[in-house]
Amino acid sequence: MEPLPTAFLLVIAGVLMALSVLLSRASRRFGLPVAMLFLGIGMAAGSDGPGGIEFNDYGAAFRLGTVALVLILFDGGLNTPLSAVRAAIRPASVLATVGVVATAGFTGVAAHLLFGFSWPVALLLGAIVSSTDAAAVFSVLRGSGLHLKRRVGTTLELESGLNDPMAVILTMTLTQNLVSGAALAWREVLLDIIIQMVVGGGMGLGIGWVGRQILKRLRLQAAGLYPVMTLALAFLAFGVPTLFQGSGFLAVYTVGVMMGNETLRYRTGLLRVHDALAWLSQVVMFLVLGLLVFPEQLLDVAWVGLGLSLFMAFVARPLAVLLCLLPFRFPAGEIVYTGWVGLRGAVPIILATYPVLAGAPDANAVFNVVFFIVVVNGFIPGATVPWVTRKLGLAANVPEPPPAVLEIASTQLLNGELSAFYIEAASATAGARIAELPFPPESAAMLIVRGLELLAPKGDTVLQAGDHVYVFSRSEDLPFLRLMFGQREDE
Repeated sequence: MEPLPTAFLLVIAGVLMALSVLLSRASRRFGLPVAMLFLGIGMAAGSDGPGGIEFNDYGAAFRLGTVALVLILFDGGLNTPLSAVRAAIRPASVLATVGVVATAGFTGVAAHLLFGFSWPVALLLGAIVSSTDAAAVFSVLRGSGLHLKRRVGTTLELESGLNDPMAVILTMTLTQNLVSGAALAWREVLLDIIIQMVVGGGMGLGIGWVGRQILKRLRLQAAGLYPVMTLALAFLAFGVPTLFQGSGFLAVYTVGVMMGNETLRYRTGLLRVHDALAWLSQVVMFLVLGLLVFPEQLLDVAWVGLGLSLFMAFVARPLAVLLCLLPFRFPAGEIVYTGWVGLRGAVPIILATYPVLAGAPDANAVFNVVFFIVVVNGFIPGATVPWVTRKLGLAANVPEPPPAVLEIASTQLLNGELSAFYIEAASATAGARIAELPFPPESAAMLIVRGLELLAPKGDTVLQAGDHVYVFSRSEDLPFLRLMFGQREDE
């Protein structure tokens, strides 16, 4: 009788989520994507683990995973500067389309020739594991205190936001062909890809434009209602294009980019809420996917999964990246790095549930192989990402974020900005007094964060190397302030 079953369910959910957060520090020590930890906790809690929780609802996992991906992609778009899109859109788009198809094709050939899968099943397997997850890369880098240089970092980030639609289209098309037993019509597949991309991208731009107009004009009494509105836009951005045969994943990422590069009411609060929702989505999604798998069944596909994982890490992904990036004259080190760190995340596991739901032949075997590939990929190349970043000299010299952050949260559109600047040792402002700096008339230093100290800026306060200075200014004065302090730290 209720509420005992609900209480029991909430206790289990609370314990698993709390364990995931508390043990996430272990990922920093071992240099692994934190998602692998969430996945491991889910497996341990499942029917074959000490937790003994029975869960085999592929439909629920697929729906939950889809919602989680919508929230993660929307948050990724919100945090993608338009300057990064302009700088990396061409190579990232090629990687997200041609690169995905090439990776799927190379992996499918290996699955057929080396491990005996039939061509339809082999190509489906390749399509499912063809997309990458840059969030996994950046979680490993953040855990090791490293930041990527701008060009390779933005390319990886954009690729991950754009490549899911291609993997989804290929997986669903190949699954339908496998179920029907019909010969694969590549012209129809190509036409379907074009339609989904055009509809998804077009509707994403339209919904993003409408959303920007609404949020610029909408005045709500309660600040907490603004995240509700942006959440509604994210769901609409996925749902509407999908109903019209478009790519909802491409649309939701597009809307996120458009919203993130607009001056919005309650912007600071919106970014914080969606960041929390994205993390919650990752935790819940990987816990559920971990519950869904039966570890003892993975032993039956261990050699196949290991072999395909190594083939993807050393052959398929690097070769696909080489073919895609050569025309853009990327340096050899950046091509090698982009090819090596193509980590897999939750998307392949979620896509692997689709053939199971569709009743495709060998679907359970494909699911187990995909799961094994994702797990192995977390170690190879996952655990090597920090070492390879240093070895190839691709770590950016980015200052550590301050331990205290000053923000302005307002439901009104204010004529002013609060910007943070880092004082480099070589900066002309290092050693200067606040009174000596030529601040524009409407600008002022608001706070200095020096180590663990918070300092109130005064005229005789001397700026030191390593200080983080928060400055209030008019928007039109920002270029001058950037010139005075140097590169702004969040760019």
